[in-house]
Amino acid sequence: MAVPRKKVSPMKRGSRRAHDAISAPTYVEDKESGERRRPHHIDLKSGKYRGRQILEPKADA
Repeated sequence: MAVPRKKVSPMKRGSRRAHDAISAPTYVEDKESGERRRPHHIDLKSGKYRGRQILEPKADA
């Protein structure tokens, strides 16, 4: 049976896992509506993306 020659040290293991942490999603403030939205996503309130009308604006009820 195969047996590892040397156990992986905690430092090596930690270095490998350094990029595995989950980060909170980033938000930017929309220039036109002032609403917070994800970068590179359509502003759902106004329906615009990069100055162009993509979707119908959401009706305030």
